[in-house]
Amino acid sequence: MNSLFANQVPSRRRFLQMSLTGATAGFLTNALELAVPSQISAQSTLSPDAALTQLLDGNKRFTSGRLTAHEQDLAILKQHTEEKQEPFAAVLSCADSRVPVEIVFDQSIGHIFVTRVAGNVVTPEIIGSLEYGAAVLGTKVILVMGHSGCGAVKATIQGKEVPGQISSLFPHIQAAVDQAGPNLEAATKANAKIQAALLREASPLLSGLVKENKLKIVAGSYNLGTGAVELLS
Repeated sequence: MNSLFANQVPSRRRFLQMSLTGATAGFLTNALELAVPSQISAQSTLSPDAALTQLLDGNKRFTSGRLTAHEQDLAILKQHTEEKQEPFAAVLSCADSRVPVEIVFDQSIGHIFVTRVAGNVVTPEIIGSLEYGAAVLGTKVILVMGHSGCGAVKATIQGKEVPGQISSLFPHIQAAVDQAGPNLEAATKANAKIQAALLREASPLLSGLVKENKLKIVAGSYNLGTGAVELLS
């Protein structure tokens, strides 16, 4: 393991664990007590491997132009999801407008629990959201998905002065740049893998579900040109 990566991940992990105390912990406790959903839908009974397969099968339909999600009756979907949600998967994606998560995986309303932030980075708020998705809503897989041509990673590589608070993203991505160097594609994929590792390591709740084989956390990369999602080892 790259020494810089090894040094940075534990420090970020400790920061995230400390940040998850207090308000986030209280929110999750109340949510678990008050909002545990019925476990009777087809989505909630999928295994983690089956949930990942369902995502990737949808991406194959997307890249081949054989979308099926639009054929589902939206009125029925809205009726069934108005009172509760039971998504089978969660995706941490970049905020880039060219990465429409539900379309990329050919899924419709209520199927994917989506969190988005520039650079698909892990923060306490993102962890809290994904913990809610896994522990309360029953998602079986979390996919951290980077994408080609990511502006947040590119800006981190360049390290130039930027307006506003855009630079607040850089510390989250710097470990990937240190590991992969100035190659944008390599750094983007390294970032997705690092963020997935942080999710597994910074959240005792998520890591416990992974150890019990109730949840899978994986990294992937979306190609803007081809539309294909590549799983990263």
